Amino acid sequence: MQVGQAGDAPVFERVISRLCTPGTGLGRPRTRPLAVLADRAYFSRAIRSHSRRRGARAVIPQPSDQIGHRLRRGRLGGRPPSFSSEAYKQRNRVERCINRLKQWRGLATRTDERAIAYQAALHLAGILIWIRR
Repeated sequence: MQVGQAGDAPVFERVISRLCTPGTGLGRPRTRPLAVLADRAYFSRAIRSHSRRRGARAVIPQPSDQIGHRLRRGRLGGRPPSFSSEAYKQRNRVERCINRLKQWRGLATRTDERAIAYQAALHLAGILIWIRR
């Protein structure tokens, strides 16, 4: 696994491909999200185009330096990507959940050598958080 910005898009594609959310009612679980909520660090063209191919709306704010570059180019800079500030507010729930998971030392420090052990700890922490509620 790569570290840094060069590794964000390939890992994003793997995460999105494993996504599975239970639907309302009977039938198979949804494998395509309605929207992808992310912070400014994930505003790459590869991530936005991949989420678009999967049928998801990318709700990612544009970094201020890129806004400046686009405006400086004038008409050649193109239109800004669509952004819904109301949908972006839902990202707060995800951040709070991640902060709860980070209270588990093993998850916060990522000391597991194998991904399956880390994923098992993640599932265990999620189950225990859910039971406590």
